[in-house]
Amino acid sequence: YREEALALADRVGTAAAARELGLQPSQLYQWRAKAQQKKNTSEREQSLADENARLKRQLAEMSEELAITKKAAVYFAKSLK
Repeated sequence: YREEALALADRVGTAAAARELGLQPSQLYQWRAKAQQKKNTSEREQSLADENARLKRQLAEMSEELAITKKAAVYFAKSLK
């Protein structure tokens, strides 16, 4: 209902939509602010999820490089004896 009311407010204006729906214009403004905040939060969460995935890939690469380096160190330590 809120999404439809906000879509109507976008089409005909907040005051006209409020009159048509029997609401106060301030209610539509509050709904719009909450919807915008939710959208911004969703965008931020997506950004954080992308960053998290990138960091996980980077950690996996670094862990693999460390394991290879340790194996090489053991190999060369044995060959020095």
